[in-house]
Amino acid sequence: MFSGFLTAPPELDFGERVVSTVATQSLRHLFTSSESVDVSIHCNPANKLLQGQVDNVQMHGSGLVIRKDFWVEEMTFETSAVALDMVSVLTGKFKLNQPTHAIARVILTEAGINRAFASPLVQQHLRRVDAPELLALSGGEPVSFTDVVVKLLPDNRVRINAQAHLPNGIIPIRLEATVAIERRRRILFQNPQFNNDTVPQSQQATAKVLTLAFAQVLDGMVDLDRFDLDGVSLKLNRLETHGDRLIFSGYAEVDHFPKVG
Repeated sequence: MFSGFLTAPPELDFGERVVSTVATQSLRHLFTSSESVDVSIHCNPANKLLQGQVDNVQMHGSGLVIRKDFWVEEMTFETSAVALDMVSVLTGKFKLNQPTHAIARVILTEAGINRAFASPLVQQHLRRVDAPELLALSGGEPVSFTDVVVKLLPDNRVRINAQAHLPNGIIPIRLEATVAIERRRRILFQNPQFNNDTVPQSQQATAKVLTLAFAQVLDGMVDLDRFDLDGVSLKLNRLETHGDRLIFSGYAEVDHFPKVG
């Protein structure tokens, strides 16, 4: 049950080391896979831990995969005070006596975002889209979007290339937009613009309409429900693009930790 326990940081109190080990094992079960998940427990004075009182819990994870298809480069959080069920801890489980909150930071890479767009869960939202503005262009037939490639730009801008499949052919999508947060849960693609640099003149009118409609499709599907973990709900305060990374900061509502089998 306590594999890796002897490698826990030596400066931690014995009780903190035990709880940190159990918490690490519990959190690893949140992810389909992970390169690393490290948890540290802080309690001062140390004897508070006997009553299950912890000052905070810090987690850092990297190379995380959520729900098989969503790749997270890095995730960190630090909770407020935590009340633990110490009986559960001694049996190798990490159980909260009451919910807590945490400051959270999530980093996605450009490569990870593109892998997510290629996943079956996202693809099902991009196939046979029947929005009215699309049906008017396709003779009443649903339109499918494929080959989505996202490029992160400075100042929270993104460039997205894709292909729109109409009954009479394929039209290129060339979108630039600003990513923003709505209601702390959804990602919006604001001020969408059509970039016609690489689109044949004969297709530009149709491509422009499809591109702006595609931005509306994205607005309706990119939300944090797809990134919530078991017992952990994320709320966003801020996002920013930095090189090939999209960085979110906010807080997490932690209701419970998953059970260790």
